[in-house]
Amino acid sequence: MTKAYWVARVDVDDLEGYKSYVAANAEAFSKYKGKFLVRAGKFETMEGEARSRNVVIEFPDYATAMACYKSPEYSKAKALRETASEGDVIIVEGYDGPQPGD
Repeated sequence: MTKAYWVARVDVDDLEGYKSYVAANAEAFSKYKGKFLVRAGKFETMEGEARSRNVVIEFPDYATAMACYKSPEYSKAKALRETASEGDVIIVEGYDGPQPGD
């Protein structure tokens, strides 16, 4: 089964409010086995427009990633995020096919 990922790009407007979101999202991510791969680390924009914070969360599969986003647990956290930040979130299925050099 192919893993899936949330890819989020966020501009935080209210740092204290965003901290509340971070605390609240742990319930959903734990329940749905979300694993942070990228969490606002150092970055440099090479092309296009940037946001101040980038996050990538890995899930066991696409269905689980979608279920987490649509869950009551994440809905509560999302409401906190929406008042403290502006951003983009996509859910994408991973790739498990041939790689360059294979």
